Amino acid sequence: MAASGKDTSAPRTTAQIEADIAGTRDRLAATLDELAMRVHPATVAAQTKAKVRATVEQKAGRAYVAASGAVEQAKAKFVDEDGRPRLDRVVPAALVGVGVVLLIASARRRRKG
Repeated sequence: MAASGKDTSAPRTTAQIEADIAGTRDRLAATLDELAMRVHPATVAAQTKAKVRATVEQKAGRAYVAASGAVEQAKAKFVDEDGRPRLDRVVPAALVGVGVVLLIASARRRRKG
């Protein structure tokens, strides 16, 4: 048996050989066309663009989930299970916030004056 899997015991005719060559030539042309398409700059650019877009979307999704989790954790510290503010935590945090704003304003006044 030959590599093509055909029985070689009977001699092949010229027409059979030519038909095999034509089939091989067609398969080779299709393979070359496919390879040319794969390495074409427009194809490579489109594939790269798609990969970058997918990566950015994936990272943005992860960042959104992380930010949502952080907001929920912060909210849980200042709100009880029923959704009411926990004054024992809100008031001190508000005072710290006001103090930071006053420090920043004071520092700006010193630079200008």
